[in-house]
Order: sequence, then structure tokens, then C-alpha cells
Amino acid sequence: MATSVRRPGNLPAEATSFIGRRRELAELRRKLAAARLVSLVGPGGVGKSRLALRIATDLGRGFPGGAWLAELAEVRDPALVGNAVIAALDLRDQAATEPLALLLSYLRDRRLLLVMDNCEHLLGAAAELVAEVIRAAPGVSIVATSREPLSVPGEHVVPVPPLELPSPHADEPLARLRQNEAVTLFTERAAAASGAFDLTDSNRAAVVDLCRRLDGLPLAIELAAVRTRVLGAEQILARLTDRFGLLTGGGRAALPRHQTLRTTIDWSHDLLEVGERTLLRRLCVFGGRFTLEDVESVCDSGEVPAARALDLLSSLVDKSLVMKEDAGGIACYRLHETMREYARLELRGAGEEDAVELRCAEHYRSRCLRSAAGARYGLLGWLEWMNLEIDNVRSVLRWCLDHEDIPRGLDLAGSLGWYWMTRATTEGVRWLDELLESGHADPTANAWAYFMRGFLSVLQSDPAAARPALRRAVAAAREAGRRRALQHSLAMASIAENMAGDRASARRLLDEARAATEGLDDHSSVVSLLQALALDGLFEGDLPAAGAASAEGARLSREAGDLYALGMMLLNQGLTALMAGDLDGARPLLAEGLRVADRIDDRVGQFYVLDVLGCHAASSGDARLAARLLGAARTIRREAGASVMPFLAPFLARAEESAVAALGASRFEAEREGGGRLSRGAAIALALGEPARAAGAAPDGAGAAPLGRRQADVARLIADGLSNKQIGARLFISERTVDTHVRGILNKLGFNSRAQIAGWIASGQDGAGRLRPGDAAR
Repeated sequence: MATSVRRPGNLPAEATSFIGRRRELAELRRKLAAARLVSLVGPGGVGKSRLALRIATDLGRGFPGGAWLAELAEVRDPALVGNAVIAALDLRDQAATEPLALLLSYLRDRRLLLVMDNCEHLLGAAAELVAEVIRAAPGVSIVATSREPLSVPGEHVVPVPPLELPSPHADEPLARLRQNEAVTLFTERAAAASGAFDLTDSNRAAVVDLCRRLDGLPLAIELAAVRTRVLGAEQILARLTDRFGLLTGGGRAALPRHQTLRTTIDWSHDLLEVGERTLLRRLCVFGGRFTLEDVESVCDSGEVPAARALDLLSSLVDKSLVMKEDAGGIACYRLHETMREYARLELRGAGEEDAVELRCAEHYRSRCLRSAAGARYGLLGWLEWMNLEIDNVRSVLRWCLDHEDIPRGLDLAGSLGWYWMTRATTEGVRWLDELLESGHADPTANAWAYFMRGFLSVLQSDPAAARPALRRAVAAAREAGRRRALQHSLAMASIAENMAGDRASARRLLDEARAATEGLDDHSSVVSLLQALALDGLFEGDLPAAGAASAEGARLSREAGDLYALGMMLLNQGLTALMAGDLDGARPLLAEGLRVADRIDDRVGQFYVLDVLGCHAASSGDARLAARLLGAARTIRREAGASVMPFLAPFLARAEESAVAALGASRFEAEREGGGRLSRGAAIALALGEPARAAGAAPDGAGAAPLGRRQADVARLIADGLSNKQIGARLFISERTVDTHVRGILNKLGFNSRAQIAGWIASGQDGAGRLRPGDAAR
């Protein structure tokens, strides 16, 4: 469950020590005291990102809204800059509001510090967004990093120079030399790489000359320092000097800084074995973070057989050419932007660019298609995987459009429905529109893509866009003989017609959907029909019909482990009971629905249930609670860019009138504003009657649960009797990763068998705070 009190901000912990930059930090403090936009400008590898993170960490405490990092290095499409920033701020593109409008609405009254890192390849889009934020949100300050200024009114540019260079004179005391920025960086990184490096009288001259030859560029120094695992400082200097000499005619003339870095990377690259060089250049096709499984699939061939991928990748990490990160317990990797650019040139030079990009596109198409059918039954694991891979998926979608490979793009975009529905609705609409309107789409082959386009418009409360898309989906499915797509499209089309107020068309389509469901032994088809029947009953005011359909839908979804459908059905069922005056029956249904929406982080589901629970509080005579829950729901709704379903609006209006009558207008407004200031976790705790959590309890399981989130998921599946292979399929991770988690669980709990893990889970000691299959029935 979400935490109740969240420290504002999302700055990552610094993995390595921060060295020097006293002058730059002092200048940044002065600039940010007087200006709202400061751009750190300098060449790649000079340390702009680390400097921006350090100043944000130092100054973030002075902003009530905290300090936030939006990383743009892996954003390839200028149209997605706004999406990246709202995701960084933990907002949700889950409705109809365009990302920029949602962002400006959220920031308008806030005081926070926003770091926009790596703007150079998106200069126009980043500059436009920054200008809008500066104009609309007077309490927001921005630190941008780029290789060139944004050229936005009010921008203050701070050039980021290389690190301070050591004096070339050999008589400087060793203790003083150790305080030099460039020397300190080399010494610390060399010690970390080799385990035994120290600056001494015997190697000081080589270290000083190295730092000076590398122009104090941090990335170049780190690439050289890591080689102390196998070479002495003098050997590294000699090899680099030979390389620089080729470029300067053998003299000591200085190279341009960008050439210094390129030459250092060239030198480091040429020391690699053939397989390492091949893998490094192929890794550039990944648009974002990637896993070992991705590497084995995309980069396999020739000098990089899948069996050697782990060893080769590990070697590149050891040499600081690839960065390793942890994402929810899964090891993933990425390239520094400068290294990605270098690798792209190498891939192009090797004549492999088209082939490897095609292999990458097919890898993500096939993997997403394979996982789509089971995603709804393992939604948490699938969403975690997609959050990790989404930048790669976006890169492939853009590649498909650029290369007019529309069928592959539509397969991919259509398979991501659960991500678009719960994380990125307007983005999904944009990709589907671009692909379907490209002029190269085959209408008869795209029934599912048209269905998904219509479904997203229904979620956006936009029947005008939903109806034509769903009509095309129905026609395409009929022509292609795709019964499942036809049934889903008919059921969704009936909902769209109800939203548009065309009851006759809604009833006709619902009858057709019912007929199309017959003979389909498919959970998703039955549930889609039941959802359409439930909403039809709510639009029609037929509460018994709505209640019966939603109760059956909840039963089936709970049995199948279909959390998204379960949350919808519980909301429908609870709302129906409340409208019928059954306050006691409505409360547990809505509470369970809220727990499900919280568990899958469905912001639209959260605001709907909070709204209905606010109505429940008003009907129960607790006007203060009603006001606070309605305020919390309004905030979450605005942060998701969503709107209220038409049939619910009168019900909410009556609840508000009741609470105002009981409290008075001014106190009602004060309570509603107070509810609107609650964090999502605190609002959910308040709604569920968990005052300790609402008052600021520690994150769920803190200090009690010994397992991390992913380990807890694995432990529960062990208790369900699943094998490692089955667990991997359920959580969308490799069998090797599952085995690592199992060994970690055994070590943490002091157990030596899977049976002991299952017994521990059965005793309820996991402390993970999540809904387990049996909880729903209690």
C-alpha cells in the first residue's frame, strides 16, 4: 500500500562521492537566490548532471514541495518531454488532460525545485516547457543541464568547466596535491577499481600528467582510472600519450575538449576484446534501461553469443563503459549519453545499424505480444516490467513510424493496453493515432488497435472520439472473423453510446455483445460484458441489474486474479448498494475496491472510490469526513487530469449539499481544502479508517517485513506452489532472477526449504501490507 507520509522529492542517492566544485556550487547558490531558471552548460562528460543533483540536494530542503529530477537523456521524442516531467513529479497521465496542461495546473501554486537533466537533444521542446512553467508557476525554480543554453527569457547560464587541474610543477607537497579536484577524482576512482591504489611520490608525476592531458574532464578521468585494475598510472599515461600524439603530430599541443573525450573513449574502446566491442556498439539501440534478457535477445549473433552475454556485459560494467542500476530488485543497465552517441557511430560504421534495430523492434513486439494475454492476471509484475522497459518501447514505436513498419508498430501499441490504461492514457492515444492515421495501416487487420483507441477515449470520458474508433473496431473484427475482438468492441461501444446519451444504440450494441459472448470460454470477454451491463444499469437507473452484473464480475475477477477488473466491479457494486440505501453493504465493497486501486496505483480508480466513500460519509451523517474525502478525491482527480462520469455527478452534488448544510459553507470549504492537501496514502488511510497511518505512520512493513517488495511477491507465489519457471512467467522476470530471489529469501529468513517459506506466508508474517487472495473474502 502507498506510504502515508512521503518525503517530497525524488532525487536519487549519489552512488559515488562528489568531488570538488566549491566555486560552482557557490555561484549556483547565488544565482538561485535571485533567479528562477539556471542552466548548467558544458560539453558531454564534464559533470553537469552530478553538479545539478548536488545543488538540488543541498537546496531542496528550502522548498516546501521538495526537489525533483526529470531525466531526459532517454527521451527520444520531443513530444514526450511533458510526459517525462509529469512522471518525475509522480503525476499520472491517466485521462484526457494533455501533459503540459496537467503539469501547469499542478505546479501553479507550488514551491519546488525542478531539475531537468540532459536537455540538449530536445532543446526546442524543453525550452518551450520551461518557459511555460516559469510563466505559470511563480513558486517553481528550475535547474537545467544542457550542452547549450535553452535561450529562454530569464535564463541565467552557468558554464560548467572541467575539474581544477593540478599544477605541472613537481615540487607541490603530496598532501596538497591530494586536495586537487582532478587528482582526487582519479585517486578515488582508481582505488575503487583496483582496491589498492594510492597517490605516492613514485606515481604522482604520472597522475598529474594524466589529469592534465585529460583536461580535467570527469568522464575521461574515470575511464582512465578504471584501467588501474590491470595497468599502472605510468602505463596508462604512456598509452594515452601515444594516442594523443597521433592527433597532434607528436607535439604537446592541447586538443579541443570534445576531442580529448572522444580520444579517451577511443583508447578505452580499442583495449576491449572483439566481443566486448561488438556488444558495446549494439547496446546503443536500446532507448533506455535494458536487462540481461534484452541483451541476450537483441545483441545475440556472431561475436556475442547469448551464452557469453553476461560475461561480456559484466566486463563492460567493470570498465565503466556501461552503468548498472537496480530497478525493483531487477538488475538493469544503461549507457551514458556520451557513450551512447559513440556506440551509435561505431554501429553505423560496422554496417550493423539496420539489422540490430530491426532485431530490437521485433524483440519488443514479440515479447509484449506474448505477455499481453497474461498481463491482467499478473498486473503488478507486468507494470513493473513495463515501467523499466517503456523508454525502449517508445524508441521502437518511433522507429516503426519512421520506417513505415506500421503493422509491427500497431502490434506493439495494441499490446500495451494495461500500461496506457493505468499509466499513460494520452500518450497511448497519440501513438495509436499516429499509427492508424499513417496511411499505411490495413483497416481489416487492426481491429484490436481500433478497440484500444476507443477504450482509451472511454477512459478519457470522450465518447465523441470513442464512438468512431469502436465502430471501425467492430467492422474490422467482423470482416477478419476475430470473435474476441468483436465481443470486446461491441461491449465497449455500448458504454460509449451510453456516455453519449444514445440509449437505443447502447441497448442494441449490448444485445449484440451478449450474443457475441456466447460460446466464448474467455474470462476477459465475460468480464467486459458484465462491466457493460453494470454501467448500463447505472446509466438506466436499474440498480438491481447493475448490482447483479457487478457482483458476478467481482466474483469472477477475484477468482482469476484480475485486479483491474476487480477494482472496477467493486466500485460499481459499492456504488449500486449506496444508491439503493444499503450503507452497511456498500462500505466493505468500497473499502476493498480502494485497496485494489491503491495496490495497482490506479489513480482514476482511487479518486472514484474516494468520491463515493465521501458520498457514503455524507449519507452516514459524518459531514466532516465527507468534506475531507471529497477534497482528497478532487486533488487526485486533478493530478490525473480526469473528470467525473456523468451518472455520478448528481450523486456527488447531493453529498456536497448535505455536508454544506451540516457544516456551513465556510467550514465545509476548510475541511475540503484540508482533505485536498493530504497525500494519497493519508487520504486512503483516512477513508479506510486507519488513523495511525493517516497521522503519519511509517511506510507499510517498515521495520517489520524483512523482505523487499519483489521478494515478498516471489515468497507468496512459492506459497501458492509455483515453480521458479512459473513464478518467472507470472512476474515477467527470468528463471535465473527468480532463483536469486529465492536464495535471498532463504538467507534473510534463515530457512533452508521452500516449504518453510510457504509456512511463513501462511502464518501471515510477511508484513507486506498487500491484499492476498483470501483477504477479499474476509
